[in-house]
Amino acid sequence: MDAHAHDQAGEHDSSLHRIRHSLAHVLAQAVLKLRPGSTLGFGPAIADGFYYDFILSEPLTEDDFPELEKTMKHIIKQNQRFEREELDRAEALARLDDMGEPYKREYAEELFEKKGIEQLSFYKNGPFLDMCEGPHVESTREIPAGAFKLRSLAGAYWRGDSDNVMMTRIYAWAFESREALDAHVKAYQDALARDHKKLGKELDLFVVDDEIGKGLPLWLPNGTVIRDELEKLARELEFKAGYVRVATPHIAKTSLYYKTGHLPYYASHMYPFMELTETREGEHGTEEEVRETYCLKPMNCPHHHKIFAARPRSYRDLPLRLAEYGQVYRFEDSGALSGLLRVRGMAMNDAHIYCTEDQVKSEFLAVMRMHQEVYDILGLTEYYFRFSTWDPEDPKGKDKYIDDPEGWETTQRLVHEAMVESGARFVVGKGEAAFYGPKIDVQFKTVTGREETASTNQLDFGIAQRLGLEYVGPDNQMHRPYIIHRAPLGTHERFVAFLIEHYGGAFPTWLAPVQVRVLTVGERFDEHAEKLVAALRGEMVRAEMDRSSETMGKKIRNAVTSKIPNVLVVGEREVEDGTVTLRRYGVQQQETLPFAAFQERLLTAIRTRSQTI
Repeated sequence: MDAHAHDQAGEHDSSLHRIRHSLAHVLAQAVLKLRPGSTLGFGPAIADGFYYDFILSEPLTEDDFPELEKTMKHIIKQNQRFEREELDRAEALARLDDMGEPYKREYAEELFEKKGIEQLSFYKNGPFLDMCEGPHVESTREIPAGAFKLRSLAGAYWRGDSDNVMMTRIYAWAFESREALDAHVKAYQDALARDHKKLGKELDLFVVDDEIGKGLPLWLPNGTVIRDELEKLARELEFKAGYVRVATPHIAKTSLYYKTGHLPYYASHMYPFMELTETREGEHGTEEEVRETYCLKPMNCPHHHKIFAARPRSYRDLPLRLAEYGQVYRFEDSGALSGLLRVRGMAMNDAHIYCTEDQVKSEFLAVMRMHQEVYDILGLTEYYFRFSTWDPEDPKGKDKYIDDPEGWETTQRLVHEAMVESGARFVVGKGEAAFYGPKIDVQFKTVTGREETASTNQLDFGIAQRLGLEYVGPDNQMHRPYIIHRAPLGTHERFVAFLIEHYGGAFPTWLAPVQVRVLTVGERFDEHAEKLVAALRGEMVRAEMDRSSETMGKKIRNAVTSKIPNVLVVGEREVEDGTVTLRRYGVQQQETLPFAAFQERLLTAIRTRSQTI
């Protein structure tokens, strides 16, 4: 057991975990009382509380939370004991049938078949019975009064699979005291002020227009600056790492996606296909009707593979690293769309590395180090890596994974060795691999505590055979390349959402849409200020002048509201002395210095992508 597993085990046995897990059962009991006939999904403890998933007999809204909380508090006061019972397979399945819990029964059958267990545990408190591993408090009187609060509703697919039924998830906070709960709720509310949808509107970064379409954001000038700066960062890092850039169309024939194996399995996540009919001249001068079906590309991989196949390749050409910020389209469920985090059109920091088996580990490790370099530059620290592996016991088997056990073992060993050498903390997600190979996902927490995948690094050992990708080896024989799919900066949409929330909209100078705003204390100094702006823009600095007729106090407040990182105030003294008075966002003390000195510091901060000027 690794250190992380020890941490998880310790947390699982903590008194707070027991309280949270027990409260999940109290919530389920309350829901079944208010919505009789509902069925249960899962109800685990989580980092700041718990949740429970339901198929509800009648809908619930957040307006029902006060009544739910009142019912939960009444249950807690009843001093219900948590009583454990162990049942063998036949008894357990019969019990779940009697309870009318088809989802719990499905999971129970899987546990018996896959894990080889002989018994399942059930917990009863009051009239409520649930299949559950535990642990729980001894009785509900051990649950602190007033230390929980229902938080929100969300949709959640059963078992996290979009092919399954959508359940209603009720989230709640829970702590060991009312004081700890109040402090957490306040921190949560403060975090909501950093929500990327709220700040995106306030700072004119992006907009989603119904007449364009749900999940298809329009990038406004300020947001486009951030996109451009991130792409510039990616281009520089990739150039230094030996990547070459390519550009591919937004559409392709559907036949290509059948060949890669994405269709028909990925069809539910794709926009409807386009069937095009045209008349062409046949072999004998007769006209014939030709029909071809195209689709908006949901990923860039097939296009890049075709670039690899465009000419003969030798082992001397490898590794070949093809990079593109490629626009892709995925038809996400409308209920899952959320600002920039969940969209239907996205520009991906994509690249595919074609290499030999001997090169896999070093290339994969180089990509992981690029991930870490990107996060260091951006000042991101709250993340971890998830190593998603093949599960040979998965009942979906060949429908879910490439049927090549030896290939899976080889690639998982290579990725594991690379991750160990990287020194990065990682956890294993068994059964979460892509259909063509193991992968590393980078997991971030949003300001509201929700975990999201920001970027990914995948090793593909199957697609080369499907598409006939080959290279000539040193033995003059043909070989299949391994392919690394990587996106350290994920998509513009999701990554910008993380950055908006991480910085609270107050971007470092190099990334800020407006890097410098110049204010004058009177119109007679405008001409001088314009020269300063021109000098800065001549150095490719995003500088502007506030030409409004507002008072100086209002101009400063407007700059603060817009989160401009550097504000220069110019008046008579500054004109006479060749200085500027610098006000930094978030810094109370202002500073007067020669304009040339400010310019030098500014350009250095931008060039080095410093977090401060």
